[in-house]
Amino acid sequence: MIYGPQFITSLCEPAVVFDPHLPIKQEPLSDDERERRRERLAVSREDRRNKRDTHQVQGKLPELRHKGWGQSRIKHEPSDDQERRRNDQQRRENATERSREDWGREKEDEKAVEKEKSNFGLSGKLAEETNTFKGVVIKYNEPIEARKPKRRWRLYVFKGEKELPMLQIHRQSAYLMGRERRIADIPIDHPSCSKQHAVLQFRLVDYTRPDGSVGRRVRPYIIDLESANGTYVNNKQIEPRRYVELFEKDVLKFGYSSREYVLLHEQSADDDIDEDVKEDIPEEAAPSLQE
Repeated sequence: MIYGPQFITSLCEPAVVFDPHLPIKQEPLSDDERERRRERLAVSREDRRNKRDTHQVQGKLPELRHKGWGQSRIKHEPSDDQERRRNDQQRRENATERSREDWGREKEDEKAVEKEKSNFGLSGKLAEETNTFKGVVIKYNEPIEARKPKRRWRLYVFKGEKELPMLQIHRQSAYLMGRERRIADIPIDHPSCSKQHAVLQFRLVDYTRPDGSVGRRVRPYIIDLESANGTYVNNKQIEPRRYVELFEKDVLKFGYSSREYVLLHEQSADDDIDEDVKEDIPEEAAPSLQE
């Protein structure tokens, strides 16, 4: 290895040794520099004192706080969670206090509420499944005395002076009349009529013969199914949900429709014949079927 002259020169120079016992030559300080050093020293002393007090207070703060010690130097501000817990605790205490005050106090505005009594009346829900036709719940159930008539009853329909096709009404025991064509036996298309407006029902009823004995015969009846605009017999509105007996030459009207339905039968020319006898039975053996 080849060394240059600079390296050789550095080896020849004597090494400087630091001796801590030798006095260090210092330059005199100015008045401003002395003042700044005094201030820094005072601040550092104050910081050390505060740190020492803080370490001493930790762990003894609960027992020293009631003496008022250190409160001028240490400030503890409550956090949001502590404030929220304090408010919740205060609300619970207030609620408990109010409940204690209200305990046993009678409220004048409260009245005893009577329990609803049991209702054993017919609701019609059980009959919906058995009384549904083409997806429509029928509002009417035939009575036990429903029968098909022997006599050939007919309805002659008139609209003003114009006569419309005749309706045969002897082939079944009941005829539903209304605007719902899916279930109506006799459609009534006037907008004032209800979907299930009325029912023409044939019933087996009792009657008294001229000799005083009791017989039974099938007679036509009309019943209104609580329609919106009513059912009329000879221009008189009948009560809803009540059977009204019909006689020969009676005129039926429904709602505000101008059509008239005249009730006749095949022997209407003979005025003396007006009985449709189903069966003659003694009075003591015939159960009463009159309404």
